[in-house]
Amino acid sequence: MTNIKTKRIYMDHAAAAPMDKRVKKAMEPYWTENFGNPNALYKEGLIARNAVETAREDIAKILGARAKEIIFTNGGTESDNLAILGVAKNFKSGHIITTKFEHHAVLNSCKRLEKEGFEVTYLDVGKEGVVNPEDVKRALKPETILVSIMYANNEIGTVQPIREIAKVVRGFKKKNKENFPLFHTDACQAPGYLDINVERLGVDLMTINGSKIYGPKGIGLLYAKNGIKLEPLLYGGEQERRLRPGTENVPAIVGLAEALKIAGQDGEKESTRLVKLRDYFINRLLGEIPKTVLNGHPIQRLPSNINVSILDAEGESIVLYLDEAGIACSTGSACTSESLEPSHVILAIGKPRAYAHGAMRFSLGRSTTKKDIDYVMKVLPDIIKKLRMFSPVNIKI
Repeated sequence: MTNIKTKRIYMDHAAAAPMDKRVKKAMEPYWTENFGNPNALYKEGLIARNAVETAREDIAKILGARAKEIIFTNGGTESDNLAILGVAKNFKSGHIITTKFEHHAVLNSCKRLEKEGFEVTYLDVGKEGVVNPEDVKRALKPETILVSIMYANNEIGTVQPIREIAKVVRGFKKKNKENFPLFHTDACQAPGYLDINVERLGVDLMTINGSKIYGPKGIGLLYAKNGIKLEPLLYGGEQERRLRPGTENVPAIVGLAEALKIAGQDGEKESTRLVKLRDYFINRLLGEIPKTVLNGHPIQRLPSNINVSILDAEGESIVLYLDEAGIACSTGSACTSESLEPSHVILAIGKPRAYAHGAMRFSLGRSTTKKDIDYVMKVLPDIIKKLRMFSPVNIKI
């Protein structure tokens, strides 16, 4: 293969973003210097406890929440599980509303609950991957205990009308004079790009993950509005309101707080920059590679997300050829990268399986430049031509 590039171009920030140097600096003292167990009563423990609670307070301010409403977990998957399973097990039975294109952390939790007798409604999301609040309204019923709809889709980047959906849920609760259903959103892809103030959004529960926002891996949080009762998934000590037992990961908690601070400070400027790069990239892909189709809404999507189906070529093969050329990207969610099944997200927006098999996700980040995109467009058309020469399919669009 020609055009081998020594400098890597990373375009899979939706899977994991590199840790920001400022985040690493904030974390460093808590590995070797201030290493104490935050549950100990002596000086080393008190220093660590202070770091955890300061981070909790800082995050609460960013989210427009109270410190006691922040529960630290090991990442987005655990937070989603705690929200969905925790609510369901507290209610014992009931009806849950979600969508067909949620992250598998949500979908598989709901499927588990179906086996336990809960009823789950999986909403359609339309051909552009946007949930209609009226569909939520029609699905609500007296037995509904939880609505879980992601803020921004991790594969196609479409941004959901969370405020409008929250208004529908609140109206239903008011009409029925009940404190449920609760409204949860998986917001792992949102910080730095979208408003994450829980009061303005109107959510009861919200999931955030450190590894998507230039923070450390293995840390996340669940915002749970005061008064919400959750059943724990794990059992042990008294940590995190008895909802997440185990010694707190102090460096990672400090890093998560720092990453959220930076996302808030730099987000607007960075979003403006990325929207220009995103649209430039989309226009070149659609204009220069025949039979390429954009997946998701053209505008109502994350500034960083480009998801296209390149027909008559397998996504996995494209990824491998681009990797050889020094470019990292993906066919969809990193959590399903070992599966050969077509993307459930692409199928959920009504695209045929062939479109799902040719789906490619390029997710841009702070290091991405126009020069990087130009290099991708220098090598990608030839890769597609080569793959199509050997392709057994020829899809008409």
